[in-house]
Amino acid sequence: MAIMRVPSSTQTFQPVLERIADEIGRTPGRGRAADYIPALAACDPRSFGMAVAELDGTVYGVGDWREPFSTQSITKVFTLALDLAREGDELWEHVGREPSGNPFNSLVQLEYENGIPRNPFINAGALVVTDRLQTRTGDAAGELLAFLRAESGEPSLDFDHEIAASESAHGDRNAALAHFMASYGNIDNPVPDLLDQYFRQCSIRASCADLALATGFLARHGVRADGSRLLTRSQAKQVNAVMLTCGTYDAAGDFAYRVGLPGKSGVGGGIIAVVPGRCTLCVWSPGLDERGNSVAGVAALDRFTTLTGLSVF
Repeated sequence: MAIMRVPSSTQTFQPVLERIADEIGRTPGRGRAADYIPALAACDPRSFGMAVAELDGTVYGVGDWREPFSTQSITKVFTLALDLAREGDELWEHVGREPSGNPFNSLVQLEYENGIPRNPFINAGALVVTDRLQTRTGDAAGELLAFLRAESGEPSLDFDHEIAASESAHGDRNAALAHFMASYGNIDNPVPDLLDQYFRQCSIRASCADLALATGFLARHGVRADGSRLLTRSQAKQVNAVMLTCGTYDAAGDFAYRVGLPGKSGVGGGIIAVVPGRCTLCVWSPGLDERGNSVAGVAALDRFTTLTGLSVF
């Protein structure tokens, strides 16, 4: 199959995206929507959207790229960046930077590692980061929502209260993680308050276009859409590195092998990815594999880096 490369800014990504959408549309087997969160179970696993945002805010898209979906764990990237901007390296005393090798909601490692989660993208680590942002802002979920609205240019972004309520009603394992870490002194806020912030954070609905734009600060080495700096260049590198090694649950090695970009997935079926210095991507398809990653989403990003030659390797 011929390779279509897009090395020049005079060429757009649209032909590449259209080719990918056509290939994905002819591919059988799209996985299954997340059924342990009832409000997500009804999603059509064959839905598909994909967007690419250039550094100047130009966006290209195909399929359901403007259809809002439940962002879920994708928001962990933004919460991490917002807290890292406030407290710097002190954060890493409370959460690690290593792949877990276990499912995203596992309790196994916490006891062996004295309540310090392995990385900020498994649920335990994300709870710690949300807790620390809550301590510094008084409203971690609200701070996150304001950031996403500003970076995407979409003021209508909001929480999905049905999703948040569904997660809260089925959130016993997350509560167990939070209480366990609190017993080691690694959670500052009351666990019920923390869980409310965390479930609201994960419930935010946004489209591929919104998320591709909102992720742009990581491709611009820490600079926001308005030109102000959120992260130092070194901190942006850190976030991208943790995304590459830990962003797709216990399938991060396979994702790096196939896609070759920093990425973060969510069980709503979305995946964001970063080409530092060039562009950001978001793909959405609700059908998941057994490790919680979008089947069509990973395949689409694989094709994107193959067709364009854009990767970090």
